Order: sequence, then C-alpha cells, then structure tokens
Amino acid sequence: MLHSTKPEAVAHEFILGGQKSGKSRRAEQRAVDWLAPGAATRSCARRAVLIATAQAYDDEMQERIVRHQADRAERVPGMRTIEEPIELARAIVTQSMPETLVVVDCLTMWLTNLLMPMPCEDARPVARTPATHIAMLLVALRDAPGPVVLVGNEIGLGVIPMGRETRAFVDALGRLNQEVAAACSRVTLMAAGLPLSLKAPAA
Repeated sequence: MLHSTKPEAVAHEFILGGQKSGKSRRAEQRAVDWLAPGAATRSCARRAVLIATAQAYDDEMQERIVRHQADRAERVPGMRTIEEPIELARAIVTQSMPETLVVVDCLTMWLTNLLMPMPCEDARPVARTPATHIAMLLVALRDAPGPVVLVGNEIGLGVIPMGRETRAFVDALGRLNQEVAAACSRVTLMAAGLPLSLKAPAA
C-alpha cells in the first residue's frame, strides 16, 4: 500500500484498463489511502493532487468533466485538481513532493492532445514534438521525490483498426504504455472493477 513505511511507499504505479474498468476509482482509492488519518509517517501533513489531462471539446465532454469533478470531490474531498492537457512533465515536476501523492488521469487523453489536437479555440497548442513530451515525462517520473499514480487505457486488445491514423495512435499508445510501465515499480491491470497485478516491488 502507498501508506507503507517501506521504500515502495513512494514508488510509482501505472493503472491501466479499458473504459469503465475501474482504473480511475482505483487511483482515487490510492489517494484515499495516502490521505487517511494515521497514514503519514512524517511531521508534515500529506497532500494529494490530481493532474487532469482532458479538454472539453464539446458540450458532452464538458458535462462529463463536470460530473467527474463532482464525483471525485465527493469520493476524495482532500484531493486538489489541476488541469494540464499538454505540459504534463512540467506539472509533475511542479507538484511532486515527498509528502504529496500525484495522480495523473489520464495518459491516453494526454497522448490524444499531443497527436491529434482538436481545431478549437480552447485547445492548447503543442510546442514540442510528442516524442519530446514523452521523454520529458519519463525524466519527471524518474526524478519525482513523491509517489505518482498514472491512469491509462489499454486499447490494443481488439481487432486492428482500419484507419491509418487510428492504427498509428494505437501503436503510439502501446509504446507509451510500455515505457511508463518500465518506469513504474507497480503496474495494475483493471477489468470489471477487479485488479490484476502485472508488476510489483520485490518483497
């Protein structure tokens, strides 16, 4: 558990799965455990912050974001939320501290923002290449002084997509997932609300 006093207490975790598999709920539970009374082993109080990567491109997405914000505030009232759809590495560097748990939700939306930015006036510009952003993310994870829990989708289990752009995105996400999994000491696959441990710190 993240509130353990063992070295893995500050290890990073990657939680991935399909849509509505329970991956965000599990990440939230990590934050609940981190903030639980008596969990802190230091004199300073623990904190949790969520870095949200989604952008509201249309009314339905805006409603979905607002609903998720309300549900999250009820389930994890002590977790602060910041929105950062592009500069994820910089946000992790800014927010990560030994007493702070950072939750990133989610990597799939972040990669979408990098590879397929929507042509709308509210969309954030992408100043660097996706490869540079990913390299910066891996460095930020390596250097983060506090635990980071990352949420992502596993979308490569179905048939090969017909469209060229869709195939390219599935390939890019698969590579990103592999790189992030290698950078984390714990990897959990969610299905139907149930966790399957793919990687865990040595006992």
